[in-house]
Amino acid sequence: MTITDQRVTAVLDRLHAEADRVDDLYVAAARPALEAMPDPLALAELLGEAYLPVPREVGELLYTLVRGSRARTVVEFGSSFGISTLYLAAAVRDGGSGGRVISTELHPGKAAAARGHLAEAGLEAYVEVRTGDALETLGDVAGPIDLLLLDGWEQLYLPVLVSLRDRLRAGALIVADDTEVNGGRLSDYLAHVRAPGNGYHSLPLAIGDGLELTVVADGAH
Repeated sequence: MTITDQRVTAVLDRLHAEADRVDDLYVAAARPALEAMPDPLALAELLGEAYLPVPREVGELLYTLVRGSRARTVVEFGSSFGISTLYLAAAVRDGGSGGRVISTELHPGKAAAARGHLAEAGLEAYVEVRTGDALETLGDVAGPIDLLLLDGWEQLYLPVLVSLRDRLRAGALIVADDTEVNGGRLSDYLAHVRAPGNGYHSLPLAIGDGLELTVVADGAH
C-alpha cells in the first residue's frame, strides 16, 4: 500500500516535521497582514515559506475518501509544498484505475517544490501541479470530477466551486479545509453548500482545523 511505503512516508515525515518547526513563526509574523485580508498574490508572497499543511489525520482521511470512492479525477485547490497532494496521489495510485490529481498553486516556488516532493516519493506520474490563479489553471480540467479539495485562500473556495460545478459528478465529494479557524471568511461558502436546494448534502467534521465534507447530490454525468 503506497501510503505506508517507506519512500512516501519518509517524505511525509520530513515535510510534516519541517512544517511543525517553521509554520507558527511565519504565520505569527504575517498575522497583522492576514487580518487585513490582502489579495491572493500578496498573501502568496507573504506566506511563501510557510507550509500550511493538512494535519496527518486529515491527510489520512483524504487518502481514505479517494480510495473508498474510487476517485479517478481529483482536483486540489492549494498545493502549497505538496503534503496533501502526496496523500491524494498515493490514494489514486493504489486505486489502480489510471486516475490523476490536478493540483494548482499560485506561488511558483511552492509549486516547484511540490513537484520535487512528488518526484522524491515516486508519485509524480499521478499528479499535474499547475502554477497560477486557480480560476484560470483549472479552467480546462475535463469532468467528471470525483473529488475536490479546497485548501487555498478561503475567499476563493466558493468561486472555485462555482467554476467547477458543472464538471462535478453526482456523488462527488468536496472537502473544504480550515473551517474552524477561518469560519468567518468561509461564511458564504458554508452557507452555499448547506442551503437546501443548491444540490449538496454537507456536514462539518471536527478534524484538524475543521473540515466541511460535502457530497454533490446532482452533478455532471
